[in-house]
Amino acid sequence: MKTIDDIDVTNQRVLLRADLNAPMKQDANGVMQITDDGRLKASVTTINDLRKKNAKIVVLAHLGRPKGERKPELSLKPIAKRLGELVGTPITFIDDLNGADTLTIVNALKPGEIAMVENIRYEKDETSKDATERQKLAKVLATLGDVFVIDGFGVVHREQASVTDIARLLPKAAGRLVQAEQKAFDKVLNNPVRPYVVVLGGSKVSDKLGVINNLISKVDKLLIGGGMAFTFLKAQGFEVGDSLLEIDRIEEVKQLIKTAQEKNVEIVLPVDVVISKELDGSAPVSVVDAHQIPVGQKGLDIGPKTSELFATKIRDAKTVVWNGPMGVFEVNAFASGTKTVAQALANSDAYSVVGGGDSAAAIRLLGLDESKFDHISTGGGASLELLEGKVLPGLAVLEEG
Repeated sequence: MKTIDDIDVTNQRVLLRADLNAPMKQDANGVMQITDDGRLKASVTTINDLRKKNAKIVVLAHLGRPKGERKPELSLKPIAKRLGELVGTPITFIDDLNGADTLTIVNALKPGEIAMVENIRYEKDETSKDATERQKLAKVLATLGDVFVIDGFGVVHREQASVTDIARLLPKAAGRLVQAEQKAFDKVLNNPVRPYVVVLGGSKVSDKLGVINNLISKVDKLLIGGGMAFTFLKAQGFEVGDSLLEIDRIEEVKQLIKTAQEKNVEIVLPVDVVISKELDGSAPVSVVDAHQIPVGQKGLDIGPKTSELFATKIRDAKTVVWNGPMGVFEVNAFASGTKTVAQALANSDAYSVVGGGDSAAAIRLLGLDESKFDHISTGGGASLELLEGKVLPGLAVLEEG
């Protein structure tokens, strides 16, 4: 896989596909504001390196799912402004990919200058299932660049015009972020230092079954928290009250537990849980043993005994992958388990990879030092698919001739 060190970008127009899909919300004046600029910061290294190499940079990115419609609340204008602040130079904003002056603006860029095209998902062909439609858009994009660089790890698991189709039309390379992501996941998937611990959370066990099936023969311990833990507890014969439960997955989970035993993999489940009737913390909150959740109560976080148990397992590890929160971490009453696990990982000497999505968001929301983790992925879906052992189209296309 070529990187930006392997191609000459001097005085070249570089189409940079970034992942700048930051969470936004309206302020009191109705103006959209970025609430977490982590993905923007993750793109800065590649942009700065391209600027040092005297490239002319044209950024392609998306925000949300406008499905081919121009939705003002999903405009990249606030993203362009903030990214310009982070890289230390203003970014020229191109309001319409198909505008009469778009090519003129791009061709007027000087080495080190940056332009950003409005939300690429305003173009309906970007996410089309029809390859012919995607290729039509890719040909338009190709007129704006001499070289293509993919740095949006959060979209490399997608067949999209600005990800895979454009890569077949121009000389291509991986950016620094994609390099770092691939290096980190290659290490934990193919060359982990043992003991190797994987911590899985999140709401649905169905979202993580592919990961567990792929890792069950590679890890030493699986720590299961979050809503998905209740399907495991139910599979072992415990009642789980009104906790999140996927009944149709119980038999599959039973088989996973059996496979783990056969492969001498330790599955660690909650021994106590934080319960309440309401998700928002408005009802009374208490802690009970994991096998004594009353009817009418929901398990919404791992309990203090489980938090310490998980922390101990993490402290003993040499490699740890964490994907998915331990509870409803956005609510203070149910954030303790996620914070304890994250803090244990931050304090650990193990090589640590955080699998993007809610886990990465939790680290920032809880105010933890991101530098304490060896790698925090920017792609929730992409990282999950890598952990499942899948081939990601946006990476595979970089290997094509």
